[in-house]
Amino acid sequence: SLLATDPAGAFRAAMVGVNEEMHAAPAVDDSMSGTTAVAALVAGGALHVANVGDSRAVAGVWRDGRVAAEELSWDQTPFRADERARVKACGARVMSVEQVEGVRDPDAEGWLADEGDPPRVWARDGLYPGTAFTRSLGDLAAEGVGVIADPEVKTVEITPAHLFFVVASDGVFEFLSSQEVVDMVAMHQDPRDACAAIAAESYKLWLEHENRTDDITIIIVHIRDAQNSGPAGSDKENSSSTGAPIALHTVQPELPVFVPSEASHLNGVAAAELRRPSSSGSPSERRLSCVTPSPTHPLLEGGKALEASRSTQIDIAISQPVEAWHPREGGNKLERAVSC
Repeated sequence: SLLATDPAGAFRAAMVGVNEEMHAAPAVDDSMSGTTAVAALVAGGALHVANVGDSRAVAGVWRDGRVAAEELSWDQTPFRADERARVKACGARVMSVEQVEGVRDPDAEGWLADEGDPPRVWARDGLYPGTAFTRSLGDLAAEGVGVIADPEVKTVEITPAHLFFVVASDGVFEFLSSQEVVDMVAMHQDPRDACAAIAAESYKLWLEHENRTDDITIIIVHIRDAQNSGPAGSDKENSSSTGAPIALHTVQPELPVFVPSEASHLNGVAAAELRRPSSSGSPSERRLSCVTPSPTHPLLEGGKALEASRSTQIDIAISQPVEAWHPREGGNKLERAVSC
């Protein structure tokens, strides 16, 4: 199959194909709506990541006695000079909202990421689409000014130093850096607890800066030796090779637990912040991500510990319930992609 022989080509065909299907679907109006996307595939000892937009994938790598963030994708936004030049060549204007409104010099390009007014893509003769990204799925009106569905694909070899990777929506990385997210994952033995902590911190930071939240979705995949006892496999230097069979585990109790709860790793201050309704009070802005609790969670009575794998295992956590994964029959390669 194309996925086995050319993962990058398969990713491109899939994302471009989905984009075309969105345009053609009679029940979908994607003229001014769409989504960013990031997908990861583990196969043949390598990790392949494809993305459009500013959702992101990052790995936690044991390096020089600490867990360091390794970027697995590139945000595609007008902050990037190459992406800015590409959409301008397609006829786009690139300006912040204040520049469009005449508050700032429309020709200035000294945008700062922490100003809260990012550069956006605009049509030459209109106040649309105004996207803060340069690639996406859908967004038909934006295609005319260079917002495309063709992903960038990165492939890295999985080594014993790779402890885990994170795939998350841009609502997570709006106020948290890749290193901060990796640090939070490394603090928790169970990836579901890390999901809860990251979702809660992201939500809290959104409400501190704005009266709304963006989508907050996190997938965490642990790649670790089953005998490791430190947080997120911190003693990875003693691990076995990655050639051993891979066992996959998920736990899905009947009633998922909304975060934060007093039983989670979150402190009381964060919990109180998250329980406070937003100023608008709309359901979409009050909604909390839903995380499957870890087997040792106090609210999961009678929970069974995960059965140990042979020598290498992958634990998967996601901030909303998903189907269990299965390894390829008789093989040691994970053949299914994850995306958000």
